Amino acid sequence: MTATRRTDSPNPWVAEHIRRFEETGGVPRPGIRDLLLTTRGRRSRVLRRTALAYVRDGEAYILTASNAGAERHPAWYLNLRACPDVTLQVGTGSFPALARPATAAEAERLWPVVTAAMPSYAAYRASTGREIPLVVVIPRPAAG
Repeated sequence: MTATRRTDSPNPWVAEHIRRFEETGGVPRPGIRDLLLTTRGRRSRVLRRTALAYVRDGEAYILTASNAGAERHPAWYLNLRACPDVTLQVGTGSFPALARPATAAEAERLWPVVTAAMPSYAAYRASTGREIPLVVVIPRPAAG
């Protein structure tokens, strides 16, 4: 993902989360795995960065497009559906990755793992009429 212009989430809570992530070397909430996800805006083409909790599944990073239980998908999810090439920052390291929605079988297996790590996701699922997607993000092999 090559570009120089990047914007952070306009959501004040997320912007503060990004700031804390950077200040703490990627550990803004001890005991919770957080990362920064950069997607390309589906209309603007501008790089957009947000902070998210994640769980691991082998080499994959699993993200939850909960939007706090809102009736619409978060913008970052719509962006990666349009352009699945993303960048993850985990701790102090960044790397390119490829994102895709989890299959139904993967989601069925992963939801218990996700809600065990972040119980609030169970409440978000109960509060919305939409299916909250899980996203599988796989690091791209290093060029060379």
